[in-house]
Amino acid sequence: MIINEKMNRKDIGLALLVVTVWGANFTVIKLGLAGVPSMLLAVLRYVLTAFPAVFFVKRPAIEWRYCIAYGLAVGVGQFGCLFYAMDIGMPAGIASVVLQSQAFFTILFAAVLLKEPLKVRQLIGLVVASLGLYLIGTNGGANGTLSIPLGAFLLSLLAAACWSGSNIVIRYAVNHAASRGEKLDMLSLVVWSSLVPPIPLMILALMFDTPETLLHAITNLNGVSIFAVFYLAFFATLVGYGTWSGLIAKYSAGRVAPLSLLVPVTGLITARLVLGEQLSSLQWAGGLVIVLGILISNFGLAPMKFLLKAKD
Repeated sequence: MIINEKMNRKDIGLALLVVTVWGANFTVIKLGLAGVPSMLLAVLRYVLTAFPAVFFVKRPAIEWRYCIAYGLAVGVGQFGCLFYAMDIGMPAGIASVVLQSQAFFTILFAAVLLKEPLKVRQLIGLVVASLGLYLIGTNGGANGTLSIPLGAFLLSLLAAACWSGSNIVIRYAVNHAASRGEKLDMLSLVVWSSLVPPIPLMILALMFDTPETLLHAITNLNGVSIFAVFYLAFFATLVGYGTWSGLIAKYSAGRVAPLSLLVPVTGLITARLVLGEQLSSLQWAGGLVIVLGILISNFGLAPMKFLLKAKD
């Protein structure tokens, strides 16, 4: 298969559409949580992601253990923690930034589990991003800015760690498929692994809320809640991952992957416009520092040199 190096305008537009959808995803979660308990919202998301798609999408060419591990890491770990964190006070815009720390958890997990060597630029990026996380974790609350509960912040970090865990599962799954002369279809993995989260998420839902509360939420879904569930299942998950996987297959990863850095940008803008979230100066600075850390980790000190030249 020929990998193109230069993206055409149509595909650039599709990539920008996906990162916009993914950035707005955090605001939609916040809107959905206004009418549906956090774990129940996650259950509905994965039920609609799996059905009816499993009847039309071929099962991925990997063993079930990889689907189960991926479903638990993403569905229960990442989104279970994220939904609950946002339910107890994590702002949508900041959540979109903090979750990008998954890049550094992935680097650390890959070094331990896959024996991948740590590069100097990755360590520098990790230190820079850690400073950004510290700045974001500094509570606002003055002049109408947002105060972040410590529990919500830590749960968001745990969600990022679980996301990175799912990345490691994918690496193992890709290697397993390749050993059999097959290629892993990410959309297929997303659809079939979505069969896994609903049951453990429902158990958590019953631990947090009474059956009566959950039944009342389901039977009294308003328009905003219904929109949120469909957006999370179809646009953020199926359309988003399907389009992104197609672009990754068509172009080199180096061309496509950096565009995901726009997710926190669109996340912050959407949260500001729709939810009216106002961050403190330190929180804005923290978000920028995290993005800078990710840039350094991926491309070395080139971003810093560029900024210094631009300043001169």
